[in-house]
Amino acid sequence: MTPVLIAFLQLTDAAPLIVAREYGFAEAEGIDLTLVRTTSWATLRDRLVYGQVQAAQMLAPLAIAVTLGLSQQPAALAAPCKLNVNGNMVVMSGDFAAALAPDLGQRLDDPLGTAHDFAAAIGLFRRKPVIGVVHRFSSHALMLRYWLASAGIDPDRDVVLRVLPPSLMVEATRAGEIDGFIAGEPWGSVAVKGGLAEAVAIGERIWRRGIEKVLTFRQDWLEENGDTVDRLVRAVAAAAAWCDAPDNHAALAALLARPDYVDQPSDVVERAIAGTMMPRVGEASLRFPDFMLFSREATGFPWRSQALWIYSQLVRWGMIERTDAGEAAAGRVFRPDVYRRALAGSDTPMPGASMKVEGALGAPLPVGSSRGALTLGPDRFFDGRVFDPDRIEDYLAGFSTP
Repeated sequence: MTPVLIAFLQLTDAAPLIVAREYGFAEAEGIDLTLVRTTSWATLRDRLVYGQVQAAQMLAPLAIAVTLGLSQQPAALAAPCKLNVNGNMVVMSGDFAAALAPDLGQRLDDPLGTAHDFAAAIGLFRRKPVIGVVHRFSSHALMLRYWLASAGIDPDRDVVLRVLPPSLMVEATRAGEIDGFIAGEPWGSVAVKGGLAEAVAIGERIWRRGIEKVLTFRQDWLEENGDTVDRLVRAVAAAAAWCDAPDNHAALAALLARPDYVDQPSDVVERAIAGTMMPRVGEASLRFPDFMLFSREATGFPWRSQALWIYSQLVRWGMIERTDAGEAAAGRVFRPDVYRRALAGSDTPMPGASMKVEGALGAPLPVGSSRGALTLGPDRFFDGRVFDPDRIEDYLAGFSTP
């Protein structure tokens, strides 16, 4: 058995790693998997960079930021597979949310309209809203910026973005230190169930199939331990498929709810898995079947175009200057070549290409696959824009400054 330590946070989207360990998928691949629970993304980053663990559940933008030298100690990182898509939610305190559309279904289904309501609510609120984000370099923070800016809100001027670990968001809301937050589940649902906040927007409606967490290694370790990486990717892919099966959702929620994993009630954890979200305490749940995906529609495949979309947002918000070298380095963080190598002997359908135009699919589309039938689901951005990874400069030129 090959020992592997993986760092993770108390989040529902750690599910493929937890299931790989607890249901024997890792053991079947000869991996003695130990999961190291971590409180913050900064600590998790450091554990990976300094070699305390061999791999990590990581925010996709953080893996790119570390590689580009934007986040503490630079290190070349590599992500050979995604762990999930979507699974986050924007929640705001009831007094702020009172200025938004009262129809909760309309509020969540119409992110563009809600963004404009949000802009109006800022002017009526008692202070500049303080919104918690889990890390500056998180998909959550980038999606929040994108969403707010669509209504002319400058996220660096009109609101305060405060970085907090996901597990501390609820208590910070209770204490009045923040007025709302965007974070991966179950923390939004915990705040809603406790009557501390209401759902305002969900990531799945901001960018359908939007990238979230990736399985990440130091690049040098990945290259030196190719066989171990391949076996781990296979184990995680098998576990992810198990997680997506509806018949397993109750058992998965009970597993994640354990004190050594997410440590929250199983009924709250299951909301994201099943896509039945409570928008306000006491209200009926709303159904979002694609709220979080683990495996279907090639969820695990690390599209390099998605890494480049992240890079485009770092450039857009002045976090890095655009260069050809930086763009190339960002794209190389995602490793579809390793994903294909690891799963070459399986029946997992895989796209024939490594990049695509993001946001172009409004309906399910059958695509070319190296094996089996593969249909990609809708991947639209809420504002109708598309991202062509070969035309990043043109894409950025299409945005006006908030």
